[in-house]
Amino acid sequence: MMSRSASAATTSAARGTPIPRSARDRSERVVKSVLLSFSLLSIVTTFSIVAVLGLEAWGFFTGFPDKPGIGILPFFTGTEWSPLLGGEQKFGVLPLVCGTLLVTVIAGAFALPIGLVTAIYLSEYAPPRLRVVLKSALEVLAGVPTVVYGFFALAVITPALQRVSDAFGTYNALSAGLAVGIMILPIVCSLSEDALRAVPQSLRDGSSALGGTKFDTSVKVVLPAALSGIMASFLLALTRAIGETMIVALAAGGLAQMTMNPASQVQTMTGFIVAIFTGDAQANSVEYASSYAVAATLFIMTLALTLAGTAILKRFREEYE
Repeated sequence: MMSRSASAATTSAARGTPIPRSARDRSERVVKSVLLSFSLLSIVTTFSIVAVLGLEAWGFFTGFPDKPGIGILPFFTGTEWSPLLGGEQKFGVLPLVCGTLLVTVIAGAFALPIGLVTAIYLSEYAPPRLRVVLKSALEVLAGVPTVVYGFFALAVITPALQRVSDAFGTYNALSAGLAVGIMILPIVCSLSEDALRAVPQSLRDGSSALGGTKFDTSVKVVLPAALSGIMASFLLALTRAIGETMIVALAAGGLAQMTMNPASQVQTMTGFIVAIFTGDAQANSVEYASSYAVAATLFIMTLALTLAGTAILKRFREEYE
């Protein structure tokens, strides 16, 4: 018969030997170091991007040893943009900013209300099975490459607009804006629906107990309670629209002009950057350096939108226990 000491030893071996405290501490330090390194990598990457844009843009404004600078004031106040050789070069960024904002406004006017209404339906009205189907369709829509949206704008949206009015040419801001709106629609819908579903059920029950209809509860109770999350989805979608590249490069055109006519072709800031880096501009030329100045301007715009969004979120944030 096995002795008690032998039995205890066998049981202890079966359960496994506990890890020494020193080994656990080493493993924790390794995990902490790995997580810290990845966090620092993201910070270093961000500051590297800012440094590259800042140095190249500063050289464009103040001048390099072999070429004069353009100047910050003429760049941000000029109303003509003609950076390529073959004529008088003009570097007023306002036409590019105007084209970018025009496409973004069109995209927002299309995607924000449709996305919000869809989110309210999915959160408050849709049956569970239908919600799953629609959410899956939105996820598929979100996975479509942006270059496909650009070709869709040229092949489908633009011909449809031309059948409505002869004012639309092959390239126009409305076609590009609608395609960008379709692209950001899943962002608005998904994030807004998550914000609506995060509202406590007790608020809905209280509204129903007071005699509120389903529509009254959705619009007057749930929607205001989820306003901070909805605003976050709007701002994220607009930021994504401002930085969109391939759709506007394919469908908006390449004519930098200050216009609010959606039937006209425009050039956005991202569209110009694509044109420069896919064209014949030399790496040490002033038109090549202008792309960094435009990129820095785009960065400042998105940063300002992000900071404004943070302030708005703090203003409308609601916390529930």
